[in-house]
Amino acid sequence: MRRRREKRGALHFLYHTAPGRTLLKAAASRRVSRVCGAYLDSPLSRGLIRPFVKSHDIAMVNYVPRHYGSFNEFFTREIRPELRPVDRRPEALIAPCDGRLSAYRIEKGTVIPIKQSAYTVSDLLGGDETAELYHEGICLVFRLCVDDYHRYCFPDAGSRVGGAFLPGVLHTVRPVALSRMPVFVQNCREYTVMETENFGTVTQVEVGAMLVGKIYNHPGKDRFQRGEEKGMFLYGGSTVALLLEKDRALLPESLFSDTAMGREVPVRMGQSIGLAPARVLSV
Repeated sequence: MRRRREKRGALHFLYHTAPGRTLLKAAASRRVSRVCGAYLDSPLSRGLIRPFVKSHDIAMVNYVPRHYGSFNEFFTREIRPELRPVDRRPEALIAPCDGRLSAYRIEKGTVIPIKQSAYTVSDLLGGDETAELYHEGICLVFRLCVDDYHRYCFPDAGSRVGGAFLPGVLHTVRPVALSRMPVFVQNCREYTVMETENFGTVTQVEVGAMLVGKIYNHPGKDRFQRGEEKGMFLYGGSTVALLLEKDRALLPESLFSDTAMGREVPVRMGQSIGLAPARVLSV
């Protein structure tokens, strides 16, 4: 508890004070990220693994055993498949990752309210005209913390029809930053436009975060299956966002009301979070 208070205090200093914002410019830069990343990719970082496991109370028995040559190899550790079963029902919309879920209806010219900040789908996708598909649709935001499982999957079977990597800075994705600025349209991010079998055109966006948060998507994934691994985040809390077209998925109203109250809903990769509209919503 004490460590968490200290972390929140440091982030409050960076985002809510003038001296902190001066330091923030350097802390959020890609140059600092590259330096940190090089260290965490090196064998010198192995000494960080044991304290991290202890600090975050990580049950290593839940992960596929292997030797970790660096901290980042450990951070992207693979969980035992039976602990992340994928809902194979065609009508089920699955969570693409572990995380804390918030749900937003896209309204008023595709503006998505995130805490006290806001941004448009067009900005999120770097001006891609695909954004027009999501007028009055839904945006699902999955926020990963550093102790979450940092691999993610495809939400349905289908094919890739577009996408790009958008360079940027690397702010934290914690609420302390979201309340101050439109983080998701400033951070480095990569998006994939997918034509899916059951949910129309879905766009999945991976957003990097402060101090590395590097995005690695597996190459050559033009065709994919529901639950197939799409990629992973290296060290840093990160975010996955799903953009859904209007009337393509039904989600529990409680998701939207929880979000409006500032509550994030914990979910796990592969679990059903909604249904195709042809089915009766029962979650």
